[in-house]
Amino acid sequence: MQPLNISIFFPLEQLSVCFILCMFHSLTSSPFLVFFFQVLCQLCNRPCLCPASVSQCAAGVPLVPDGCRCCQVCARQRGEPCSEMLPCDRQKGLQCDFSASFPGGPGECVDDEDLSCKVNGITYLNGQSFQPSCDSFCHCRGGGVTCVSACPLTSRLPTPDCPSPQFIRLPGKCCREWVCENLENTVIQDAITAVYVDKEQILTLTSSCVEQATQWSACSQSCGAGVSTRVSNQNPACKLQMETRLCKVRPCGAVQPGWCKASYRSPGPIRLVHHGCFSTQAYQLRYCGQCSDSRCCTPHQTSTAQVTFRCPTGRLLQKAVMMIHSCVCHNNCPYAPYTNPALWAHRP
Repeated sequence: MQPLNISIFFPLEQLSVCFILCMFHSLTSSPFLVFFFQVLCQLCNRPCLCPASVSQCAAGVPLVPDGCRCCQVCARQRGEPCSEMLPCDRQKGLQCDFSASFPGGPGECVDDEDLSCKVNGITYLNGQSFQPSCDSFCHCRGGGVTCVSACPLTSRLPTPDCPSPQFIRLPGKCCREWVCENLENTVIQDAITAVYVDKEQILTLTSSCVEQATQWSACSQSCGAGVSTRVSNQNPACKLQMETRLCKVRPCGAVQPGWCKASYRSPGPIRLVHHGCFSTQAYQLRYCGQCSDSRCCTPHQTSTAQVTFRCPTGRLLQKAVMMIHSCVCHNNCPYAPYTNPALWAHRP
């Protein structure tokens, strides 16, 4: 075997494991080892070759291994661009924040103070959930705050025979509720709001974690693909986190005339589509149609199904998807001014 002349610019302990294995791969012909080393070497997009001279860093800036643990680079400082290959100075508690970056673009080195949120004079840490008022849950991430309602939203609507429904805040209550006026003009709470319990909200006493969850919000789109959100601590960490599920009230441009009926189904079993990925199973979906008058037609009773999607690359994704069981006509239209079905296909 002919000896190899290889110039190594760093001590052996500073070279990446990938580079050393690739060198050994060139000296062997074992099929198993060839496959093994090819997989390892694909962790980095290029051979582990470093410049002959070490980078000169500014005063107080240390040298750190790059993302492939291959070459020594100057640690990025606060406010500087960063990436997987150009890490931040962890000795100063910096981390690379991609929350404001385009996909594939560089991030920015920030510290915990940059990622914290200040609401009503109170500072919350990055990743912390909090409840600033009785009717909202909020989450701090990347220096920004996102909030969802902690109260039941419009997914639990009055029955069609409820006279003059109103969505009001009753004395001594934090959240607004649907109420109806009876013939004697007295206010009573809608029966559905009082007795309907979502199966997902039933609390279990089998663990020390007291489960908390808001109801799912209305779908973000009146037609086509949208999302619905809620806040729940139903996770292994028992922490309040925002959850999302995919939803589709009706296809755009396929309005069914007549009364709002739960029997409005898709023509046959169809595969769901999410970002170019197709569900592994076909589903017979229910949609909300169009009311005979000017009222809105939205989902009334729903459930959440875990759907597996297969992407063109073969990767599998599991997403929560809203399944409609019944719909209802009402005047509290969440998509105003897009209450006219003729405008559904032209929403921004």
